[in-house]
Amino acid sequence: MRLLLACLLLVAYRLSAATSPNVVVLLADDAGWGDYSFNGNRQLATPNIDALAKGGAHFDRFFVQPVCAPTRSEFLTGRYHRRLGVYGVSTGQERMNPDEKTFADSFKAAGYVTGIFGKWHNGSQWPYHPLARGFDTFWGYTSGHWGEYFDAPLEHNGVMKSSKGYIVDVLTDKALQFIERNQRRPFLCYVPFTTPHSPWSVPPPDWARFKDLPITQAATQAALEKPDETRCALAMVENQDRNVGRILAKLKELNLENDTIVVYFSDNGPNGHRWTGGMKGTKATTDEGGVRSPLFIRWPGRIAAGTQVKPIAGAIDLAPTLQALAGVKRLGDRRLDGRDLSPLLNKGTDADWAPRHLFQTWGNHVSVRTETHRLDHAGNLFDMVADPGQTTPIQAKQPALAQELVAEVAAWRKEMGIAAPAGGKGKGKGANGPGNAVDPRPISVGYREFPITMLPARDGEPRGEMRRSSKAPNSSYFVHWTKPTDAAVWNIEVVTAGTYVVTLDYACAAADVGSTLELSFEGTLLKGKVAEAFDSPLKHEQDTIARPDGESVMRDFRTMTLGEIRLEPGKGVLTLRAKDIPGKSVMELRRLTLTLK
Repeated sequence: MRLLLACLLLVAYRLSAATSPNVVVLLADDAGWGDYSFNGNRQLATPNIDALAKGGAHFDRFFVQPVCAPTRSEFLTGRYHRRLGVYGVSTGQERMNPDEKTFADSFKAAGYVTGIFGKWHNGSQWPYHPLARGFDTFWGYTSGHWGEYFDAPLEHNGVMKSSKGYIVDVLTDKALQFIERNQRRPFLCYVPFTTPHSPWSVPPPDWARFKDLPITQAATQAALEKPDETRCALAMVENQDRNVGRILAKLKELNLENDTIVVYFSDNGPNGHRWTGGMKGTKATTDEGGVRSPLFIRWPGRIAAGTQVKPIAGAIDLAPTLQALAGVKRLGDRRLDGRDLSPLLNKGTDADWAPRHLFQTWGNHVSVRTETHRLDHAGNLFDMVADPGQTTPIQAKQPALAQELVAEVAAWRKEMGIAAPAGGKGKGKGANGPGNAVDPRPISVGYREFPITMLPARDGEPRGEMRRSSKAPNSSYFVHWTKPTDAAVWNIEVVTAGTYVVTLDYACAAADVGSTLELSFEGTLLKGKVAEAFDSPLKHEQDTIARPDGESVMRDFRTMTLGEIRLEPGKGVLTLRAKDIPGKSVMELRRLTLTLK
């Protein structure tokens, strides 16, 4: 009888799996279309990622946004990022409006267990945190990039934890544990890898294969290529490929391979000039090379191996597609910009598939892609079939099409609230994005369902002569805190009245111990002293090659408790300053944390 019952349960599970497939989404960070052997790069080998393309569907023309956070928000919602409140990559500009629903919300409501392991990049505090956006489990970091790739401090569900090893290996370990733990129920496992985003840090065995590698396939603008950065990026992609292989092997080991949809893509073009098949553009540009990404989708038995999808598609299409494939009802009723691609997945083309336009933007630069043409941010029209490198503008030869697309861009700018570049076409500062001005939306503090609020340096502002450790805010910390007029401030909104425990993550030389700190908010004051030194060295040894200009060299920080403060609901500026400074400096400060008791 027990054997019969077990067999019936197994059959029921298999039937459920067939109708509620698992979903694994693998996302590269700053990998270009050309960073894979499947797409013709002979300088590296990516057999596991290639196997996804060969064993399922690969998309000829798949487009994302020029930078990380906009792409991620579009993938999560099926809507263009400007509708979502996402217009930058740091200092709060990456936050996705809390009233938006993600596809993870939909899968969770449908009974899936959901987890994310890696880089989030759509808001750090509640209600922007991944645990507020449909995920049950989070391991990784919420900022745009992380300065430590070896033995990195990582967040687990709101609490910082230490780790041991290379960050991609560590986060893949966490994903594998999640899959193993939830193998008997449908799961959504999102693995946004941290690589090949800088810093240029890669395990020595991976670097050994590439450090002397001749560059045989040059960047489109070969004079701008930095060979060691290319070598390091390729080594990072090979390391990532090995971890993709570990995930695929685990699915096979658990007999879940045929019951799991696996998706792989990248969030933007390459973070440097390297081979892209002759395309123009890199990360942070709206040209073809900056926004074209691989997209591979495998579902054995449901998607025919070797399917080639020819119509253009974008990150906005992934949420509705995955929901359709899994039979999951979408939560929310806001307008979708994306399409369900499932009708294409076994055909590659569909006679009934309507032509469309896809828009890419960064700052005030906007480009639009049709099935055959691209209008760039400066209003130049290119035939992408005959001229994929965008070498010869043709608006004079096809004025009607050029005018049509110019009008489309103007209408889209108006709808999305994007101003035209100052001084005429393409002459503004849009190519560099909106900059690092702090987003005016306050940071929420004190939700009962998530009582820990981390306030890192990147989300605050230095005042006086205090400054960030680098011009790239995401993994920075506050330095040069030398005067009573210096301060670190955060624009916050206290949601719940109560007592909050205040901690600081700091570094301080022995000669500088003893500063008196004051934390104030709307007339409430907390005082405390820096009582212990923690003078950690800079971690230059983590870097395989020198960090790009503007990125912080990292160090370890110690957590100290400043005390407790009573906060009442309301908006205002949380200010941390030093009243007396016995040494040369107060401290270096990575984050302030408020925990509601």
